[in-house]
Amino acid sequence: MSFIFQRPLRALALAAGLGLASSACTSQLDQVPSYTANAEVVYRDPVQIQQSLVRLYATLAVSGQSGPDGQPDITGIGEDFSQYLRQYWSMQEIASDEGIMTWNDGNLSDISRNTWNANNEFIRAIYDRIFYQIGICNEFIRQTSDDKLASRGLTDSNVTNTIRQYRAEARFLRALSYWHALDMFGNVPFADENSTLSGSPPPQIARAALFAYIEGELKAIEPTLVPARTAYARADQGACWALLTKLYLNAEVYTGTARNTDAVAYANKVLGASYSLASEYRLLFLADNDAPAASQEVIFTVPFDGNRTRTFGGMPFILHASLGGSVPAADYGVNGGWSGLRIKPNIVNLFPGFPGATADARATFYTTGQSRTISDLFDFMQGYLVTKYKNVTSAGRPGSSSQANGGDGNFVDIDYPMFRLADVKLMYAEAVLRGGTGGTAGTPLDQVNDVRRRSGAPILATVQLSDILDERGRELYWEAHRRTDLIRFGRFATGNNWPQKGGLAAGRDIEAFRTLFPIPATDLAANPNLKQNPGY
Repeated sequence: MSFIFQRPLRALALAAGLGLASSACTSQLDQVPSYTANAEVVYRDPVQIQQSLVRLYATLAVSGQSGPDGQPDITGIGEDFSQYLRQYWSMQEIASDEGIMTWNDGNLSDISRNTWNANNEFIRAIYDRIFYQIGICNEFIRQTSDDKLASRGLTDSNVTNTIRQYRAEARFLRALSYWHALDMFGNVPFADENSTLSGSPPPQIARAALFAYIEGELKAIEPTLVPARTAYARADQGACWALLTKLYLNAEVYTGTARNTDAVAYANKVLGASYSLASEYRLLFLADNDAPAASQEVIFTVPFDGNRTRTFGGMPFILHASLGGSVPAADYGVNGGWSGLRIKPNIVNLFPGFPGATADARATFYTTGQSRTISDLFDFMQGYLVTKYKNVTSAGRPGSSSQANGGDGNFVDIDYPMFRLADVKLMYAEAVLRGGTGGTAGTPLDQVNDVRRRSGAPILATVQLSDILDERGRELYWEAHRRTDLIRFGRFATGNNWPQKGGLAAGRDIEAFRTLFPIPATDLAANPNLKQNPGY
């Protein structure tokens, strides 16, 4: 549940222009609405500067200015489909061996089939959303330099130190989005706060150089960010360490050079901080997962509130679209299912004996009326449903905007756990098994068994690298990690089939170039500095 976001979340930070968002992504997804507030006014006022920072966080959760639709940040696609988390989640899940989507909107089915091209509007939506976010972060960072603050009379040390912290948070959010761009698109357009706003299209940065930039940014802001677990739903040192761990664990994919010892070092920092596993797995995915029982495990979250964070993307999408068939939607604190998402048998098969003979609490699959196997992409009754998220509190009370509480039942209070401790424990174990050294947080087996013990799964006697991918599948499914994990383990393009992969019902190997998504054709047309990813 959000404590930081208020509707309608006016984007005062955009006052002086969108920077990269208006120059890199000059595609049909135009960046609107326009803003007339003057930066010289906005950035003289510490209150408005704080509001501008809030808008940077809000862009991960909402899709526009009014909520849930009507004043979108980007156009050219339905506002519900344009929301950041919804499209990032979809690319990580539906393009992998986890999720499959029933809907046949536009070219959406090509994501489930792994047959997309550079004209796919859903790939374009996440690409443009990423660079919209980078653009508004650039503008905030540009307007809050020490020189700018001094020129506007903001010289009180308490005020300037607070704004420096805000600036570090904005740099984290920009690094997060650049990581998403690095992971999904590789060589991308690049601009930062020092780039000119002349209207010239930005240059393309090589993937390895972008990796180095993100690494440098995160290391630079680490001392300025507040200590781990100081501020819920805001970037702190723990979030910085977790993102660096992600970056280093995937370094060989991104740059050709493994950085597993660095991954161990930053995972160690997280594991040595004040985080602890929630006592029950289910607590992490409920309407009150901001309470201490769950938030003690969460490192960075995107908060949602049923009354104040109104969107048809993000967590409302993930929950509603996962429900349908005979599922009693009221039990999940919403007004109905959207009959969209099912889980592929590949993940169900990671829980031996399911249904019935499994003690693993993570197997949250609804089976009544649903077949385990999937042969028809568009038949919602094929594939089990995922009931991992519930807009109900740990005490069984429906969420704040549920019909039981007099609301419409559309929106949810579930915060999205982007980074959490169990993920870092498994990353630590993997990095050590890949040859990383210097770990002081126990053995890989210790960390894996910590995660398994919480869910009631049997304790392992040994653990191998191949076990880590399966354990990540059990622990982290439906949390937008799977595509990246499969690529790192060499199991995305070949050697691991799933229903509809490559356009075949039984699945087939796909081309290696599909480990990256294409640069959208619209941006290639707008920016002559860009070259398309190979294969497209």
